[in-house]
Amino acid sequence: MNRVEEWVVEPEMAGLRLDLAINQKHREISRTLAQEMLKNGEIKLNGQTVKSSLKLRGGEKIWITFRDDEPEQEIKATELDFPILFEDKYMIAINKPAGLVVHPGAGKEKTTVVSALLGHTKLSPIGAPTRPGVVHRLDKETSGVMILAKTRDAHRKLAEAFASHELEKEYLAIIQGHIVNRKGRIEVAVERDKIHRKRMKATSSEKGRMAISQFEVIEYLKSNTLVKVRIMTGRTHQIRVHMAFTGHPLLGDVTYGGKRFEKKAEHFLHSSRLVLKHPISGKEMILEAALPERFAGVLEQLRNDTQPNSE
Repeated sequence: MNRVEEWVVEPEMAGLRLDLAINQKHREISRTLAQEMLKNGEIKLNGQTVKSSLKLRGGEKIWITFRDDEPEQEIKATELDFPILFEDKYMIAINKPAGLVVHPGAGKEKTTVVSALLGHTKLSPIGAPTRPGVVHRLDKETSGVMILAKTRDAHRKLAEAFASHELEKEYLAIIQGHIVNRKGRIEVAVERDKIHRKRMKATSSEKGRMAISQFEVIEYLKSNTLVKVRIMTGRTHQIRVHMAFTGHPLLGDVTYGGKRFEKKAEHFLHSSRLVLKHPISGKEMILEAALPERFAGVLEQLRNDTQPNSE
């Protein structure tokens, strides 16, 4: 049975951010975990779902749902048909295929990363019933290294590591055209597009959240470029927005100005390498994922179409 705890915000907490107040009241709930629980509806203020940045006035009622270690099985398990890169009793790392969403969303997808893993193992109850174990996400068309938590403690520590950028995240991407600089650093803030709500856009630091990416050219192709991208922050669609900002959107990424490849709306972005510390042992882990067949095949096709150049 889930346990629900209710408390009234003390007057001395007036002016504090909601996530900070929760952390001060419940030391076992970090600010990062509080933010995740607020997103999942596990914490409500006066019966409403609110943002973690909300400033308290004092006197509000807060309800916190502490879930059992057994996630609610609202998601029906499906077949696991993608590679597992690492697994122990605390976490699991996979090579996510392109075209698969992480968890059910507005589209009510039945086959997801979460549904496949629930047929294989137990996941952390945080985020249940629809997002158990999820500490970070990859876009539907993005493939590669992804990790999920199996226990509450591992979930909390992994979420904190992602939030504080205590990891190395490296991607491979095929972008349109030939980017002039072989190496570069992009520091451009990102915010949600107010008209097209499923899109993000580059903006000023006053309006959005700063995002930092470093890229390096791996190979020039005839009309495209294979680049390696390391991200220092983890904003939604960060690489896609940043590369479009340079004038070189991802190949096939029609959302951000890319041209369809073989009449398909698919982008070529792969989370190739993730370096982090194990959430429990603290041991450094290097997780690497091989390119999916589709990405590798398109890359080879573009190579065969390459003409010698002096770049």
